[in-house]
Amino acid sequence: MPVVGFLHSAASGQIDDTVAAFRSGLKEGGFIPGQSVAIEYRWADNHNGRLPALAADLVTRMVDVIAAGGGDRSAMAAKRETSTIPIVAVIGGDPVAEGLVGSLARPGGNLTGVSFLTASLTVKRLELLLEVVPRAKVIGFLVNTDNPQSQGVVEDMQQAASARALTLHVAKVGTEAEADEAFATMDKLHAAALVVQADPYFNNIRGRLISLAARYSLPATMERRAFVAEGGLMSYGTSLPDVYRRVGAYCARVLKGAKPAELPIEQPTKFELAINLKIANALGLTVPPTLLARADEVIE
Repeated sequence: MPVVGFLHSAASGQIDDTVAAFRSGLKEGGFIPGQSVAIEYRWADNHNGRLPALAADLVTRMVDVIAAGGGDRSAMAAKRETSTIPIVAVIGGDPVAEGLVGSLARPGGNLTGVSFLTASLTVKRLELLLEVVPRAKVIGFLVNTDNPQSQGVVEDMQQAASARALTLHVAKVGTEAEADEAFATMDKLHAAALVVQADPYFNNIRGRLISLAARYSLPATMERRAFVAEGGLMSYGTSLPDVYRRVGAYCARVLKGAKPAELPIEQPTKFELAINLKIANALGLTVPPTLLARADEVIE
């Protein structure tokens, strides 16, 4: 029975929906987990520093393919540990600029995957949020200190804020305690809205972020739809389950003999806008009908 190594930065149980989608992708490709394919899970428990050892463990285990998710650090860790075992990765940034592949069309090595375009959608999240808080002049922006894309995303946001005559306050967060401090600081600076960087760590602590946004009555937007379902105001981003389903399907193709070097990096095709009207009403905000009409999900 072939073995798929599943490497992820989160903790077991935090991303059950995406794991289910990944398994569904394998099944679509003809491999039923537990019957015709085995999956070895390795979880970093939200500590990226553990990823290299976990990747090395999968290489020692001699799995047939590694599915790397939960941020580009997973893909980088797997890539550093092996140049022969195929890797199918969820990629948030630019895989060419990060040295993961030679090109999007022909990766050329042992790694391929699905690009999330998370970084390039950050300014779009700001634009959508401003439709709900059009009079906002001071914007907070949470970034993860451990994310290699942070610098480029901050520069993009600073340019976007400058073009709109907005003041942008960047708060670098790497722990939940720092998140608490960041919200308190933004409150003192009279931030009228908050954009949260698309990052696996923030997705994993979204419950804390939702609680803090409610405490400080701060309209906030994130990447994942789950943020809105659990009490956040808005979200816009690539469908995470759809991405992981496609990663599973790519792993199935590799198990059937396809070479990562010849499998192009896939681009996302499904984007989701979700709005929580209950939270908007609690914050005293009016969501424009034109924005509601574009939403994929509206929670009332």
